[in-house]
Amino acid sequence: MQKITFTYEDDIINPCWDNVFKSVFTRDTLPSRGALRWLLSAYMALQLELVTVTANEPPPTSLRDRQIRFDISVKLTDGQLGNVEMTTNPDTYEARRLEFHVCKLFTTQDIRGEDKSYKDLKNTYQISLLNKPLFDDEELIHRFEYYDREHNLSLGGKTTIITVELSKADRIALKPVAEMSSAERWSVFFRYVRDRGKRELINEIVEYEEGIAMASEVLLTVSRDEAERAVLDHEYKNALDMQSLLVGAKREGLAEGIAEGREEGLAEGYGQAREETARSLKTQGVSLDIISTATGLSLEDIEKL
Repeated sequence: MQKITFTYEDDIINPCWDNVFKSVFTRDTLPSRGALRWLLSAYMALQLELVTVTANEPPPTSLRDRQIRFDISVKLTDGQLGNVEMTTNPDTYEARRLEFHVCKLFTTQDIRGEDKSYKDLKNTYQISLLNKPLFDDEELIHRFEYYDREHNLSLGGKTTIITVELSKADRIALKPVAEMSSAERWSVFFRYVRDRGKRELINEIVEYEEGIAMASEVLLTVSRDEAERAVLDHEYKNALDMQSLLVGAKREGLAEGIAEGREEGLAEGYGQAREETARSLKTQGVSLDIISTATGLSLEDIEKL
């Protein structure tokens, strides 16, 4: 693998945007899959040999897919399951949301049949990288499992929620890279990779961590690819626009109407967002084939725009 280096001139697209995070870690390439394996190994504190992306339909290169998918769902070599996500704006009830989704993942396992029992249930993990603080402490990473709080006794359960509050990586960045844990190096990378003043630190981390070097290779490719970057920029803008519209309507007292028409409204909004993205890319001279792949629109529909 060639040496990966970030230069001062590199304008890096933000890997903490949910859509960019998914684009970097769900491609069917060796660097992308390798980066995902090392990322999960770091935060799960496990030595993973193989990770399979299970939520992979439609293809992760599709604009629609990255908009509607909740996270990156994976299956480990021994059957363990996991979800990993990058969350720009944690929900008001983020803790409950995380618990809901790890429980949902756990109960999707099929143990029906005469030859199966509860013993066959595999561990499930919900890993959430948060761009805003969730807990009122200085700890970067929290790991939640079932236990008896009064007697400090573990249930020995199979579900684990791991939260990483990236805003708390500031103090970690002051440590020598060699003294950071692998999870800390990943967190500092996400926190500072776009900071030109931290390029020396980031390059040292890249050189230290093979998985981060793989992620950097993909991230640099995306950042330097004008067509791909344009898609991701517009996608992020459209997501913010949709969120702003919903929040604005709610503040104007239309919450009930949103609740009733949410499904229809979101579908219409995504359709408009795809057309806006296609129209913009078309004016920039991006090929119709690339626009079709990115937006899911047919060549005929794109030609009409």
